[in-house]
Amino acid sequence: MLPLSLLNAAQKQAYELKNGETFNGHLVQCDNFMNITLREVYQTSAEGDRFWKLKECYIRGSTIKYLRVPDQLLDAVKEEQNRAREAGRNARGGHGPGGRGVRGGRGGPMRGGPGVGRGRGRGA
Repeated sequence: MLPLSLLNAAQKQAYELKNGETFNGHLVQCDNFMNITLREVYQTSAEGDRFWKLKECYIRGSTIKYLRVPDQLLDAVKEEQNRAREAGRNARGGHGPGGRGVRGGRGGPMRGGPGVGRGRGRGA
């Protein structure tokens, strides 16, 4: 499962950082490094005794410990990825994994076939 597709599906979830702070808010943007931008954020201290309301915040992906995602959201993302994978296979014509034909193509010899670079020449 791709983490970015899961992040994008989790529009309003709780994110816990490695330092123990938690952030609850609406996901605005995320990138390939899992850096996220949240809006309408409620931040909780690591001890849980202080709270802040922030209009917007940016969280570096390397500081995120985990995010809490409901099981139903995980199932929905898995189903969506399976549908996208099937649509991609159908668009390629269903030529097996990766949409490629057989090795060697057109019935010709495959690379590294007999007598090619195997030391079979000159008295071998």
